Amino acid sequence: MSTSIEHSTGDWAEVLALFGAGDDLTDFQRACLDEARSKARDHHPGRDVPLPVPDALEHLVAGRADSTVPYAGNSYQRALHLLVSSCGSDVLTLATHSSPESVYRALDGQLAAAGVPAELLPCAYLYGDPPKEFPVLPHSTDSYPALGHLPISRTKPAADAYRAVLDRVDPGLRPELERLTELLEIEHSSWGRQRDEEWYPRLTVFFYLG
Repeated sequence: MSTSIEHSTGDWAEVLALFGAGDDLTDFQRACLDEARSKARDHHPGRDVPLPVPDALEHLVAGRADSTVPYAGNSYQRALHLLVSSCGSDVLTLATHSSPESVYRALDGQLAAAGVPAELLPCAYLYGDPPKEFPVLPHSTDSYPALGHLPISRTKPAADAYRAVLDRVDPGLRPELERLTELLEIEHSSWGRQRDEEWYPRLTVFFYLG
């Protein structure tokens, strides 16, 4: 069974405002929530799981994530995916692997050996959980789904570090590193000119695992 890693870009504060928002929503927030609810109904009805994703989504909007039924963490994490993706840019696929963590852990090892700082290694953000400002949610029972993130302000430092050591990475892993580097370069070129905007420090590349 393969696992995909997808990504989109958005302002984490727009998502944070939906936690516990209830009915007190701006027009933009209501549009985001309506989209998330629609995706939950259409793609994750979950009639055969203890906590259906649509119900988990309503828990988050109500400001709670306290269900203790089996696999509740999976449903909360999927609901988080839907909230985040509905508040940002189009969701695109970065890669699909039978064991993505194995691929990126191997890449981490080679990049670290080449001198890339620990905070810029791929797993530090692909598997780094949501922004610290988000409420803590139960993790998925089997690791997926999960959410990672990288601030836009760190995309260029990471991409530059990868480019500098690309020729020292095993040829079998270079396509993965090149794909990731190109994504980070595109994100920087798309948003870097707006670094003086008030919202720029909150702008984030979100990674959806599973």
